[in-house]
Amino acid sequence: MSSTAIPPTMDEAPPAEVELTIGGMTCASCAARVEKKLNRMDGVTATVNFATERAKVSYADGVQVADLIAVVEKTGYTAEEPPPPEPSEPSEPSQETHRGEDDPVLAALRERLTVSALLAFPVVLLSMVPSLQFDNWQWLSLTLAAPVVVWGGLPFHRAALTNARHGAATMDTLVSVGTLAAFGWSVWALFWGHAGMPGMRHSFDIAVSRTDGSSALYLEVAAGVVTFILLGRYLEARAKRRAGAALRALLHLGAKDVSVLRAGKEVRVPVGRLAVGDRFVVRPGEKIATDGTVVEGISAVDASMLTGESVPVDVTAGDAVTGATVNAGGRLVVEATRVGADTQLARMAKLVEDAQNGKAEVQRLADRISAVFVPVVLLIAAATFGAWLGMTGERTAAFTAAVAVLIIACPCALGLATPTALMVGTGRGAQLGILIKGPEVLESTRRVDTVVLDKTGTITTGRMTLQEVYVTEDADEKQVLRLAGALEHASEHPVARAVAAGAEERAGVPLPSASAFENVPGLGVRGTVEGHEVLVGRARLLEEAGVALPDELAAPKTRAEEDGRTAVAVAWDGVARGVLTVADAVKETSAEAVRELRALGLTPVLLTGDNRTVAASVARRVGIDDAFVHAEVLPQDKVEVIKRLQAEGRAVAMVGDGVNDAAALATADLGLAMGTGTDAAIEAGDLTLVRGDLRVAADAIRLSRKTLSTIKGNLVWAFGYNVAALPLAAAGLLNPMIAGAAMAFSSVFVVTNSLRLRAFR
Repeated sequence: MSSTAIPPTMDEAPPAEVELTIGGMTCASCAARVEKKLNRMDGVTATVNFATERAKVSYADGVQVADLIAVVEKTGYTAEEPPPPEPSEPSEPSQETHRGEDDPVLAALRERLTVSALLAFPVVLLSMVPSLQFDNWQWLSLTLAAPVVVWGGLPFHRAALTNARHGAATMDTLVSVGTLAAFGWSVWALFWGHAGMPGMRHSFDIAVSRTDGSSALYLEVAAGVVTFILLGRYLEARAKRRAGAALRALLHLGAKDVSVLRAGKEVRVPVGRLAVGDRFVVRPGEKIATDGTVVEGISAVDASMLTGESVPVDVTAGDAVTGATVNAGGRLVVEATRVGADTQLARMAKLVEDAQNGKAEVQRLADRISAVFVPVVLLIAAATFGAWLGMTGERTAAFTAAVAVLIIACPCALGLATPTALMVGTGRGAQLGILIKGPEVLESTRRVDTVVLDKTGTITTGRMTLQEVYVTEDADEKQVLRLAGALEHASEHPVARAVAAGAEERAGVPLPSASAFENVPGLGVRGTVEGHEVLVGRARLLEEAGVALPDELAAPKTRAEEDGRTAVAVAWDGVARGVLTVADAVKETSAEAVRELRALGLTPVLLTGDNRTVAASVARRVGIDDAFVHAEVLPQDKVEVIKRLQAEGRAVAMVGDGVNDAAALATADLGLAMGTGTDAAIEAGDLTLVRGDLRVAADAIRLSRKTLSTIKGNLVWAFGYNVAALPLAAAGLLNPMIAGAAMAFSSVFVVTNSLRLRAFR
């Protein structure tokens, strides 16, 4: 549920925040350890995300960032602050841009995997197929397996040793102990047992086999497990990079440099040097450098990379434009209104990054389990060895079952279940113009059953527009529009501006000028246009001038007013010639959006400060039942409507865009702020819809629910896998090498399942 933070008292300074990049983490247990150590510090609250390798830390006065880094390093990991952006060199691509297949970490992992796989393959083949075994084959297997276990498995052994020095155990501990034990047993059997005898033959079984321990070899287990887990790590690392690709793309959407107007001349400067108030030139095909207002030129702007909207938007002088969008038409001169971290692109990236670094409630449970899982598995492995030895006396079988327990139980999938789905879901949302503020929002989307829709700016465009034109039989529609538009053009009233703009657009010719203009407060305007004495306004204005409205105009006027629209009468030279209707137009997509919200099982409710007639008209046009229309509601009373619905047992989502919606958005169980609205509304919302299209609200709820279901599916798989596999391994029904392959597959499955969210439409 949305909530507003309690402001700090005069004596309390708000806690500072820092984001640290954590290095050396290999599993969820590592992240849990770092988080636990940081949270033990006085005045520190930390959340560590294994998938993003980031720690988000809030700390009070008296704590330094250096102290936080020192604690992480004492725990056995590295920590550093992300480097600040360098505005002086914005054209230099950051390392993140190219961290794909050429990422040095991925390249090193790929090299280790390739060498290990080439060496391990013949070992596994020789061990599994007796017909391929020649005299002294086992010594060749040892020669090939040794580099795999020692060098290929070095990252696991190094991490296990570091953790042991700090009195901890992680997934690396399980892999290292399991593979070294298998390799050590094999070395003992070869040099001091009977396994090194010429002509020795070896068979492979899926389950535990009972053989003479001195002739049992586990070289294929040691080499195969290391290779399978390296493969899992590599695929997982690649998938994690793909999962975060949307955010990295968002961060690098912006222009690198810009042509600024200085003393009438264009000067090319880095974007980082732009200041509010600077005017800059955007040519066709160029990216708009920062948020601003068009001061010169007419063009179309392609905002698809920010909003997901494929149709370019026409802009002219006075229109706002957003940084990183593309000028698809003519030359524009733009005045910068926001720069740097204040731009919409920067704020979007921050929202997405914050969401990816957060944790859903279900993940907190997984973290608590991961933190204690490895020590428990070590105990289970020891108990398995003891039980097998006590019941059968077979050291080989006991050892095999214990190693299988160690390897099958790694809780990697558990730690990846939530963050990978969050990374992909929030990244895909950003591509579609949907910003999810945090993982707790996902829980809310599942519960909501009622959606409250603000009218102005949400269902409607939020501005008055010319709707219908009715004229008498002896009048010409174009002339009615020209004369009425010319007179209204001189007025600042919203209805007048709507008439003037609509008249110019429909007439298709420039409007003539008016003279002797006079504004009649509350009634309309009068003046002279092209020699005609023109009256434009309410019917009463015409009546006071002695001009009667004929029946053919009175009927449409009455219908328009009954439908909640404003009727504007037009007369000249003492005769009424036409009636124009003006209204806050319903967006073309609003009716479809309401249908989509209903299809999601939500009950739509209309909430507006407008009069009941207008509200009922809008509700009918978009398909909202009259019983769910709340009209003439004051801004301060919107919260009460939300609370009343909640008191009825409803879980309420609210969609709004204005300052007067902010409190209601914060009160609702789920707040969806239209990105075309005010900053106050956007700050109060849980989800921000960058595009001013209500259909995106339905998309946002569908995406959030899909992301949540993916997280739960991942966790069910991860929990179920470990719960089912451990007893199988302990019972001797799994060969350790098969266990290693299954464990690696579990992590890859979770990550690839999350990646399916990239296909969300």
